[in-house]
Amino acid sequence: MSAIHSHPHRRAPALSRLWDFNRLFSNDKFQAWVSNIPVLRRIARTEGEDIFDLIMGFVNSQVLWALVELRILNSLLDGPKQIAEISAAAALSPERAEILMNGATALGLTKRRANGVYALRRKGASLLGVPGLTDMIRHHAHFYRDMADPVALLRDEVDTELSHFWPYVFGASDSAPMQVTENYSNLMAASQKLVAHDTLKMVTFRSGNAILDVGGGTGNFAIELARKFTDVRVSVFDLPQVKPAADAHLSAKGFSDRITFQSGSFRDEPLPLGYDAITLIRVLYDHSDSTVMDLLKRAYDALSEGGRLIVSEPMSGGDKPHRAGDVYFAFYTMAMRTGKARSANQIAQMCQKIGFRSILIPKAPRKFITSAVICVK
Repeated sequence: MSAIHSHPHRRAPALSRLWDFNRLFSNDKFQAWVSNIPVLRRIARTEGEDIFDLIMGFVNSQVLWALVELRILNSLLDGPKQIAEISAAAALSPERAEILMNGATALGLTKRRANGVYALRRKGASLLGVPGLTDMIRHHAHFYRDMADPVALLRDEVDTELSHFWPYVFGASDSAPMQVTENYSNLMAASQKLVAHDTLKMVTFRSGNAILDVGGGTGNFAIELARKFTDVRVSVFDLPQVKPAADAHLSAKGFSDRITFQSGSFRDEPLPLGYDAITLIRVLYDHSDSTVMDLLKRAYDALSEGGRLIVSEPMSGGDKPHRAGDVYFAFYTMAMRTGKARSANQIAQMCQKIGFRSILIPKAPRKFITSAVICVK
């Protein structure tokens, strides 16, 4: 019997040392002593700055929201501007505009020059260049209101705004009005290029492959796939309400002859047959475990022997939590009320239970964009 089992009230030595060490660092007198030791003072200062970053994170986000909503960063693309110009265009007093612009400078988005002139920095310009990022920042107003009482959210005691923004998740395909499905598709489409770019670095397709993109919206991932692999056949499977927007989008992009749209709901009916691969791009994390297992089973049944399933979406870090998956997406999907950020290993295990084999978890180029799980029937 181990020491832990033979002495249930005694902490294991390593755990005891860690506990005592943490208790020591939480003591204000010890912190004061550390501040007087040069080497330890630098460590304490760095940790202090990190802690303050955590404390002021929401304010940073709201400053960013104001800059996006007022289109101040966009206006600086035309060149540096005086605070008087910025304040007039944003309908702010010069004093308040200066506070906002100093905040933007502190966040590294702008730089302050002499005489109250502000210019865009590379980070600010890059923010504007990321597809869909400014739309997502505006959309965060819903999320942040849901996060106003995080304890209530954790206890499932709030009726969240995101659960109403994404009502397509909750029921049959005819329950979501056209306007809602358009809002969903537009928001997702804007950032899909980034996801497609990273996904297609992790997976390849052979000439003549037929690919079904389930839950593919207006076809943004399908377009990027067809653009990179010019000799494959691609179809999108999504709700009937999405079809008009998808047809228009595919036509406008010049892909209506290469990409077809098939209407249906993976909740209620089998997936179409005749495909070598099925892709689930940012789909699973929208849904509960039971819905995901049903979908994986439908995908398995639809594929022929040797067919591949590709899952790509932001994922939890599992045993090694990271900010994107275990802070942002974990709480975002919690606010959606049906979704869940899962680790690659969790998704792999779910696929294995259905019967998939040869499961591969490729190294993700950018985990904050997406990760992937690839498996074979």
